[in-house]
Amino acid sequence: MRQSSRLFTHLMATAGLLVALGAPAHADTVRAEVGRPLQQASELLKAGKGKEALAKVREAEGVSGLTPAEQLTVNRMKAAAAQRAGETPAAIAALEAIYPRVSGTEQNQVAEQLASAYAQAKNNAAAGDWLKKAQANGYNSATTKQLGAYLQGASGDYNAIAKDTAAAVAAAEESGRKPTEDDLLRLADAYLRTGNNAGNIATLEKLVANYPKKDYVNAYLGRLQRKPGFSDRFTLDVLRLKLSQGLISKADDYFEMAQLSLQADQPAEAKSIMERGYAAKVLGVGAEADRHKRLMELADKKIAEGGKSLLGGLDEAEAAKDGNQLAKIAIGLIGLNNLERGVPMLEKAIAKGGLKRPDDAKLRLGLAQIKSGNKAKGNATLKGVSGKEGAAEIARLWMQVGAAG
Repeated sequence: MRQSSRLFTHLMATAGLLVALGAPAHADTVRAEVGRPLQQASELLKAGKGKEALAKVREAEGVSGLTPAEQLTVNRMKAAAAQRAGETPAAIAALEAIYPRVSGTEQNQVAEQLASAYAQAKNNAAAGDWLKKAQANGYNSATTKQLGAYLQGASGDYNAIAKDTAAAVAAAEESGRKPTEDDLLRLADAYLRTGNNAGNIATLEKLVANYPKKDYVNAYLGRLQRKPGFSDRFTLDVLRLKLSQGLISKADDYFEMAQLSLQADQPAEAKSIMERGYAAKVLGVGAEADRHKRLMELADKKIAEGGKSLLGGLDEAEAAKDGNQLAKIAIGLIGLNNLERGVPMLEKAIAKGGLKRPDDAKLRLGLAQIKSGNKAKGNATLKGVSGKEGAAEIARLWMQVGAAG
């Protein structure tokens, strides 16, 4: 409720409800006994004293024999003062009196202000009617868009919200603009509520691409792992992305990630992960301290071996018709931080062809090229990653969050 109150304070202000501020009565249309308290009301409004301003407006309203011009001026000031004073019914009455007396853009603006006021009064049906009047002649300000989105949300018609917001996002993209953060959040929520999981994931990816905040990355990765067809073999990649965004903080997560790194023949990475866990003082302490120590010792042992077991099969891998075994050796060398030898070897493996999972190899190559200092070449490799099991999404996300470089 507090959020909706802030929304409508913003809507009422941006809708131009305070049109009377600094607009003293003109001598040729308003008598002095009417204009004087209205001028005082204007000054009080500038000082943020809504109730006092409204009292002065009512003083002017009490003058006998108000002319139509005087009544219009009084109502304009009354609408502003009543809104500032929090007296929504009075603001609505004043605005409804103004509406038939004005025309064109001003009439549309008054209808917009009435829509905001009725929404603030929790009369969404009347708010919707006035919003339609405001938009009848093509008037479509930022305020009407905000209010329309609010009313749609209040109605619970998330299919309509999804349709309208998707159109707004598409229009922005087609014009070369990035969609607004609010539109993308609204669309992701609408898709989630209507069970459109594919739309939700695609929108979260757009949210990360345009507004790469760690909370959005975390939400996207959580949904991505539940996407049909997403392979468990990319669990380590998900954890790598989380680590890059500062989203890993628990001992179990550091430990699991280090274990997965060792299983993937990446001992140097495993050691680095463990060291971060130790630095964060979540590893090496408590009942699991010995277990943590053993895993660190295993990573050190693998590093000390220097890939001897891998290189023992190099001649056979070089002679093979396909690049599968060579790729495995190359990725192992990369896992030992031997990028100088591992990167060109992986490039050669991919060029040999016949790989069981070519996109996985391209993903590893792109990240290794970036790690070796060739960001442009690495990003070019990542752009070429495709597939439906997760490699393409992981590659795009590394480029979007910029963490790979």
